[in-house]
Amino acid sequence: MIWAWRIAYRIKEHIKYTWLLLTLCYNLQESLRKITTTLALKNDEITNFICCLKQSLENLEGNSSRVQEDLETEFSSLHSVLDELKDSMVTRIKQERASHTYELQSQLSACSKALESSEELLEVANQTLCSSEADDFTQVTSSVTMAPAFRLSLKAKASDSMSHMMVDFTQEREMLQAIKFLPVPATPEILVSECQVCDNTVTVQWALPEPDTKIDHYDLEHRRTNYEGPPRAREDYPWMVVEGIRETEYTLTGLRFDTRYMTFRVKACNKAVAGEFSELVTLETHAFLFKLDAGSSHQNLKVEDLSVEWDSCGGKIIQDIRKDKNRTNQSPMHSPARTAMNSPKRVPSARVGRDRFTAESYTVLGDTFIDAGQQYWEVRFDKESKAFAVGLALRNLGRFDQLGKSNASWCIHLNNWLHQSLTAKHNNKARTLDCPIPDRIGVYCNYEEGALSFYNARTKTLMHTFRTKFTQPVIPAFSVWNGSFSVQTGLQVPSVVQSGQRKNSGTSSSNASLT
Repeated sequence: MIWAWRIAYRIKEHIKYTWLLLTLCYNLQESLRKITTTLALKNDEITNFICCLKQSLENLEGNSSRVQEDLETEFSSLHSVLDELKDSMVTRIKQERASHTYELQSQLSACSKALESSEELLEVANQTLCSSEADDFTQVTSSVTMAPAFRLSLKAKASDSMSHMMVDFTQEREMLQAIKFLPVPATPEILVSECQVCDNTVTVQWALPEPDTKIDHYDLEHRRTNYEGPPRAREDYPWMVVEGIRETEYTLTGLRFDTRYMTFRVKACNKAVAGEFSELVTLETHAFLFKLDAGSSHQNLKVEDLSVEWDSCGGKIIQDIRKDKNRTNQSPMHSPARTAMNSPKRVPSARVGRDRFTAESYTVLGDTFIDAGQQYWEVRFDKESKAFAVGLALRNLGRFDQLGKSNASWCIHLNNWLHQSLTAKHNNKARTLDCPIPDRIGVYCNYEEGALSFYNARTKTLMHTFRTKFTQPVIPAFSVWNGSFSVQTGLQVPSVVQSGQRKNSGTSSSNASLT
């Protein structure tokens, strides 16, 4: 008994020691895992920082070369201006010298001739004074009186001074000696509270710490991202650049938001140099983005990306393929069946195969659920289609169910049989809509408020609103027969639609009004 007790005690102590050892190992393992995770994150940060440093070195080399070239260009331009000014002044001096020389030489020639004539007249007069005849005195007196010397002006017609001696470059010399580099512009700050994201546009505003009259323009860069934090070392999207912005704000238009966020940065530039980029600002660009689930579509619907076309031969081709498959039990390498299965456009779906829509339910669903928030998308359809429907459906919509003919779907339906009509349908009840038939319909869903509205996408005019309570997630649904349509996703809820929903929240149509 004593030996058994001792053995049991030792076993118990051994188990206890083993348990402590295992606990210690587990704690060490958890600590190591945390340290490893922290180190991995730090490595990512270092990698990102190394990429930034390498990029900065490349930018530094390029910027220094560019600045030097610009400086040489500016001084060459200044030299050219001085050379042109020098040539102009030298030409003026030469013209003035030539003019003065001509005037002085002409006056000198006239004086020389007058002096020579006067000397001859003096000699004749002296000889006449020795004569005693009166006629000689009269004739000589007349000649002396008309001597050219009496008509000469003894004042120089031109000065020997030059006008260029009046040029004073003192001020210009002081200005040249005062030439300095333009200071690097300050770093702007993006005003997040003033930035706006609406109607698939983004307006970004920024400001400088202090006013700067030397600023010539701003450069804005933006990049799409799925991350809210700082940029990663390897981003999926490149920086897009908008240059030459003269104001302190800019609006990006015509966007399609296929990512969750957009990151912005801006820098100020003067005539000489660009400043540092501002701190990165990430704005949320929420929009409803989905694709069409080709695996859920009816066999007669040809789905390509976000476009659908009704094909009357689609079902027959599939039946022939199934018959061939039953006979050969293997599809040829290039048969339509193998091509369809291998097509990259087809995505996995819970409805593939027997559960896809069939019979007269020419329907296809989206691939993304709606279980919260406000969503908006638009559909462009062929108005000549024999039948077309767009709306929402529950995931459990039956494979034989047509949109609007059960309590699992809501839709607007276009009928082009005997006469063209547009109706709102739900739970096999219909209401004819008294409105023009647009070529593009906007669909708005507010899940929490149970609102499903249809708009003329061009004019944003409300066509109909269903009021219900969604008890489970819903999904975009479409149906077409003898026609085609295409879907545009990645759209934000238009501000006009949001304001109209608040205004018409108590007056829109409800399910109970369908008859």
